[in-house]
Amino acid sequence: MSKVSLGLIFGGQSQEHEVSLQSAKNIYEAVNKDKYDIKLIGVDKEGNWFLFDKAFLENENDPKNIKLKKNGIELGFSLRGKNSKLIKLDNKEEINLDIVFSIIHGTIGEDGALQGMLKVLNIPFVGAGILGSAVGMDKEIMKRLLINAGIKTSNYIAIREKDIVDYEKIEEKLGYPMFVKPANMGSSVGINKAKNKTELKEAISEAFKYDNKIIIEEFIKGREIECAILEKNGEILASGIGEITPNLDKHEFYSYEAKYIDENGAKLEIPAKLETEIVKKVQNISKEVFKILECKDIARVDSFLCENGDVYVNEINTLPGFTKISMYPKLWNEEGISYSELIDILIKNNLK
Repeated sequence: MSKVSLGLIFGGQSQEHEVSLQSAKNIYEAVNKDKYDIKLIGVDKEGNWFLFDKAFLENENDPKNIKLKKNGIELGFSLRGKNSKLIKLDNKEEINLDIVFSIIHGTIGEDGALQGMLKVLNIPFVGAGILGSAVGMDKEIMKRLLINAGIKTSNYIAIREKDIVDYEKIEEKLGYPMFVKPANMGSSVGINKAKNKTELKEAISEAFKYDNKIIIEEFIKGREIECAILEKNGEILASGIGEITPNLDKHEFYSYEAKYIDENGAKLEIPAKLETEIVKKVQNISKEVFKILECKDIARVDSFLCENGDVYVNEINTLPGFTKISMYPKLWNEEGISYSELIDILIKNNLK
């Protein structure tokens, strides 16, 4: 039986480039090489595409300084309708791909742009399509859809770059502390907690470095919990619940540093110590969010659990991290699905 030609795409132009490289390293190591002929496709920070052999990373054990090697073969596209292909630019050799697993986090990877390109190339891919990726990425649109469907989420105000900021309105509606976020970023990039007007102004300025639209959210006091969603044989499955407790001596919240750089940045408790009724409630809400936002295959739903039992959905990640400290694979491992099996399921979902 011939191997499945699997394109693993990683890197990208967003601020989450290094996270993507970490995820790609772990996926490559976990994939069954007897089943898959793996094509390693790296995208650098300028948007150039390269084909690599198995040695594709420098500083691979240093999350802060990990980067692509410079020995890749530059790639391009041959657009011929259903026969469109990736090609090597040096000799115009075509690259046949049965399926793509993109692990490019953030903009131009997780927001529907790459998914649209793969549709044009007629290449099947793992994960949400154009619509699910776009609405899952845009925190404002996500909130609008969830609120319309009756799902609890924090109060917020969206601001665009050219808007006049009404600080009194923000303070009156949301109160301090509050969180300021780029509308279209992940991995907690550009997020800051503001406890007063001075910090709010600084946080708004910082968030606009990453997006031309930002959201400001009220602070929800609750336990930070996460639920992994996986489609298998047409059924939407929800994992057990994980809980995150940031190391407040080092990080004020579950920041980018706490998630991906500092292995001691937060405590991950899997499974979280929760009553069965609460676990089922969170699982049901998470599956509902997955369906409302038109997701597919894979997602991680992050929520806050309040003392009174209310669950407020914080966000959905349509392409959760696969690093060695990421919650998504850890949650499924707790359910008896190994890293390698998880990848098999996701690929099987999309093979023609």
